[in-house]
Amino acid sequence: LDAYSPADPSVPPNPLTHLSLQDRSEMQLQSEADRRSLPGTWTRSSPEHTTILRGGVRRCLQQQCEQTVRILHAKVAQKSYGNEKRFFCPPPCVYLSGPGWRVKPGQDQAHQAGETGPTVCGYMGLDSASGSAAETQKLNFEQQPDSREFGCAKTLYISDADKRKHFRLVLRLVLRGGRELGTFHSRLIKVISKPSQKKQSLKNTDLCISSGSKVSLFNRLRSQTVSTRYLSVEDGAFVASARQWAAFTLHLVDGHSAQGDFPPREGYVRYGSLVQLVCTVTGITLPPMIIRKVAKQCALLDVDEPISQLHKCAFQFPGSPPGGGGTYLCLATEKVVQFQASPCPKEANRALLNDSSCWTIIGTESVEFSFSTSLACTLEPVTPVPLISTLELSGGGDVATLELHGENFHAGLKVWFGDVEAETMYRSPRSLVCVVPDVAAFCSDWRWLRAPITIPMSLVRADGLFYPSAFSFTYTPEYSARPGHPGVPEPATDADALLESIHQEFTRTNFHLFIQT
Repeated sequence: LDAYSPADPSVPPNPLTHLSLQDRSEMQLQSEADRRSLPGTWTRSSPEHTTILRGGVRRCLQQQCEQTVRILHAKVAQKSYGNEKRFFCPPPCVYLSGPGWRVKPGQDQAHQAGETGPTVCGYMGLDSASGSAAETQKLNFEQQPDSREFGCAKTLYISDADKRKHFRLVLRLVLRGGRELGTFHSRLIKVISKPSQKKQSLKNTDLCISSGSKVSLFNRLRSQTVSTRYLSVEDGAFVASARQWAAFTLHLVDGHSAQGDFPPREGYVRYGSLVQLVCTVTGITLPPMIIRKVAKQCALLDVDEPISQLHKCAFQFPGSPPGGGGTYLCLATEKVVQFQASPCPKEANRALLNDSSCWTIIGTESVEFSFSTSLACTLEPVTPVPLISTLELSGGGDVATLELHGENFHAGLKVWFGDVEAETMYRSPRSLVCVVPDVAAFCSDWRWLRAPITIPMSLVRADGLFYPSAFSFTYTPEYSARPGHPGVPEPATDADALLESIHQEFTRTNFHLFIQT
């Protein structure tokens, strides 16, 4: 660290990035030709605007005042034919979470005294819909015990007149005063005519379900829509809900491990495999079970083909006595219980089930949009909300640039590290590049830094709209012996051990960043 020369010590450690340090010629663009070769232009806000925003960004980071919109939906949708409407199952749903929804609305929004809950209503339809009332469904948000607001579109469908093989859902949110908050899109949904009855092949993986993917399970007695029950979690227990469904991570597990230890495995899920269901929200799990194919209300015990979307399946608890039918995951009204199956008298490789032990499995997707309007001084919609997927670091030491890969980027966005704005260059709707701020902006004693510093990352729109991120960055000092300085205590032994371990992993430059998500 001693070899790293700071800027002029007479200059206070303002939140400058490397391109802002005028005494480092090697950090500046070398020529006008270099400038012209860039596909974009490095920009940052004016000092006055940055000063105003900095306090607001700091408050947003400290108070967690974001608003989050989460759309949950199935990966595939069965097409309707003629006058028969096959509503999407499970139905697409929306969750509104975050303390920002509880902030009192401004004067431009209608709000009556004593009114509680979110100040927003929603409308959902298909992306090809014209926006008329007949083609969209209004969502009535209800408050959940966990303070989230929940809305569900129960009567959406795609007709046979629509020849597309993929589509997206469109959610439009409007504040009570009539101002549009924004338009949010789901992930792509694949259209199928009906569940595949053929033996699935791994050559066609579109409909196969892989370990670690998200799924939903529902039960429908006698093919009646009104009898549909979804596997869900409420108050820490698994339930069969008629109105709300949960997404579960489906893991292949290794059944040959030590007792009580079931590490997940990779690959596509086949019938006869030992699997475990983990709730994506609560983390609550069911014990490992064997997934079985169901045909004519029988569990097929000798089938090992890959599982396909919208297949009927059953979940058998392992350890059943030989010769018996085994116990299976079953629902009893709203409770989840175990059902004792009977061996099939005619075929030894089958077990007789009841209707409540037969589940339909389908893959699910979710997309989450987070923002905060507490800094914004505009009535413009918050969408498109930028989504960061991956980060790519280039360079290091004195100058490092970071490329953000994602979607919905535009030229009005600036990258912020904590409460420090970085020079930002817009390349495309899927790429932003920024210059990593100097570590001195976050730590005045950075020259003697002996422990990593983690800084949250966010995006801020030109009008002050704040977009938090799940990504953070860590400045890591390189381990090096330094002579003792008067008044500076020697570090503890464990601190040197920490730095030694860091040094073994990061030795390329004076400072390195690694990405945490």
